Amino acid sequence: MEVKRSKRVGGVLLHEISQILLKDIKDPRIGFATLTEVEVSNDLKYAKVFVSILGEESEKKNTIKGLQSASGFIRRELGSRIRLRFIPELIFKIDNSLEHGAYINKILEDLNREKT
Repeated sequence: MEVKRSKRVGGVLLHEISQILLKDIKDPRIGFATLTEVEVSNDLKYAKVFVSILGEESEKKNTIKGLQSASGFIRRELGSRIRLRFIPELIFKIDNSLEHGAYINKILEDLNREKT
């Protein structure tokens, strides 16, 4: 089964953006953020970058603002690291799936404690 090109590009972008955030971005607004997924449009013009952020709601908003302001720098870095005709426009989104999973896990644990 052939993997769609947008999926392959998304995997490469995930890896490269992670490296850029780890080594090259020094913005103090960007807290402890983990990239969870990159969804690239079929025409490869847009990429939604999902970010899991630990902290309060205000810290999450500051981190997203920091990432959005650094998106131009990140795109330039991506242009020098990967060979694509066009580097997709980056759209950063908060990924709450880890928190949601932890919340559900806590509810299940509480239910199990009530049974015993």
